[in-house]
Amino acid sequence: MKLYELSHVLRSKNSGPFAVTLDILFDDPAVYERVKRSGKVTPENIARLYGLKVEEITDFAAYDPGLGIKITYLRKTASGTVGDRDVYGAQQHAPLMNIEIPDEL
Repeated sequence: MKLYELSHVLRSKNSGPFAVTLDILFDDPAVYERVKRSGKVTPENIARLYGLKVEEITDFAAYDPGLGIKITYLRKTASGTVGDRDVYGAQQHAPLMNIEIPDEL
């Protein structure tokens, strides 16, 4: 299944003018654990998917009590400056949608 089919919330937002945060939230603990164990949502895979260096990912955290994964990366262009095409960072979650998560391992 694809990540968008398994997650309850898949979103992006500004994390200040120089970074974007991706939130992947689940409403089922078993599905959350499945995604974590899959090895598909890692800093290395996110960097590859977004055309980043791993060092440009400033935060990557799985928060078990909240059934969520939060990823923050540096923007290539500061929010609201010339060349910025998404001032609010609200359209940056789309590349996550089609990550294939294998069936239960």
